[in-house]
Amino acid sequence: QVQLVESGGGLVQAGGSLRLSCAASGRTFSSYAMGWFRQAPGKEREFLAAVRWSGSTTTYADSVKGRFTISRDNAKNMVYLQMNSLKPEDTAVYYCAAARKYGPTVQDYEYDYWGQGAQVTVSS
Repeated sequence: QVQLVESGGGLVQAGGSLRLSCAASGRTFSSYAMGWFRQAPGKEREFLAAVRWSGSTTTYADSVKGRFTISRDNAKNMVYLQMNSLKPEDTAVYYCAAARKYGPTVQDYEYDYWGQGAQVTVSS
């Protein structure tokens, strides 16, 4: 069992940056691939980024590639999403998720545990 808690959301102006953090409980955290998703009002949940259990491999959605960076610290049971050059269309609730597999995955149905979400609002 893994419990995930996101933090670091908030209001930022377009062009600004935010770093989301996801704290994970459980002694087997390092054996999970981790991912970040978001969901805007009236839209489907969208994959953003994922990282392999070791942190050695990452994958990104085209919409955030070059602007967002996912990383993890297994010693601290933490996953991060650094978001730069934010745009109003990045406004959404952001979720971290854990998948019982080693490699990063873009499919939300492969994730077993989800956080409660953190609101990110980007003003123009």
